[in-house]
Amino acid sequence: MGTVSQPDGQVTSLIQTTVNSAISQQQTNDHSSQTAVKGDPQEEAPKVKGVYVTAYSAGGARMDQLVDLMDKTELNAMVIDIKDDEGYITYKTDNAKLQELGKPQPFIKDINKLMQRLKKHDIYPIARVVVFKDTILAKKNPELSFRKSDGSVWANGGGDSFVNPYSKEVWDYNIEIAKEAARLGFKEIQFDYVRFPEGFEKRADSLKYTKTKQSRVDIVSEFVKYARKELAPLGIRVSVDIFGYAASVPAAEGIGQDFVKISKHVDVISPMVYPSHYSTGWFGSKAPDKAPYQTIKGSMEDTHKKLDPLGSYKPIIRPWIQDFTASWLGNGNYIKYGKKEVEEQIRALKDMNVDEYLLWNAANRYTENVNY
Repeated sequence: MGTVSQPDGQVTSLIQTTVNSAISQQQTNDHSSQTAVKGDPQEEAPKVKGVYVTAYSAGGARMDQLVDLMDKTELNAMVIDIKDDEGYITYKTDNAKLQELGKPQPFIKDINKLMQRLKKHDIYPIARVVVFKDTILAKKNPELSFRKSDGSVWANGGGDSFVNPYSKEVWDYNIEIAKEAARLGFKEIQFDYVRFPEGFEKRADSLKYTKTKQSRVDIVSEFVKYARKELAPLGIRVSVDIFGYAASVPAAEGIGQDFVKISKHVDVISPMVYPSHYSTGWFGSKAPDKAPYQTIKGSMEDTHKKLDPLGSYKPIIRPWIQDFTASWLGNGNYIKYGKKEVEEQIRALKDMNVDEYLLWNAANRYTENVNY
């Protein structure tokens, strides 16, 4: 989801490049062999209205403010980093497998105490697990990553490395983290970065990595299906974050994300529909960031249209919405986000029959006095 201010490392140029690439692909909405589980493993769960919480916040003084926000408003859930954007496991674990492959760091000093606090305040706990973006694992085990011709581990422009979605060992490592989170008391696992690196299609043939005959789209959706099956006995929900524009374009073959194929195998889908992440022209707006209602409404229309054919396999739609100001867009392309802008997004969701959502702010500073 990124370490600055927007989930999944998105920047406007990346989005436009990927969108242009995706639009050139043939749309393939294959609704056959629907093997998802219809029943909701968390039927008693509330309508989730939550916020993103870093491990630093969860283990530090900021948590007092965040819990107070939950107590005083209709917000009722937290998405907490359990394996973060670097690949760190964010608490002390005695699990030998996780210690071997990962790098536990006690950002959250006492994970059991945290879980007790969430339960006491009736806060629905969601564990965020960043999957294939994992610099820690890539450096520890280069054979599980993408390697350059000289054998060194490939990194993107931001210095982040990814691990190989074709690797079953990578799958099982992340699912083991999810299983431990479930045992700790988390009710839902939210997988993020369930994809190949951005622009991967341009370097797929020059990097060294193990692969099968399956396409990138198929292998990514297979991981989600496998994770859902492995976690089902624990009675927890599985959710996935996905680019917001994925609902509006054909499958993004380059990064291996197909909105429908992934959605078929999850309990909850969370498209990241920040108005700031759409470029000129989206949903009829010259500057989507300045039109929060219009942008969110358009994105939800596309989301319903994409997922309605799934019938009973249609997951809960719980989008990530924007509670930050996208000043990097430059003058004339953004507005300062506050109470009005957050409420406009929530109103658009309600008008589109979407009553769950998550607020993103990288610093975990959320707008006061919002009517949620």
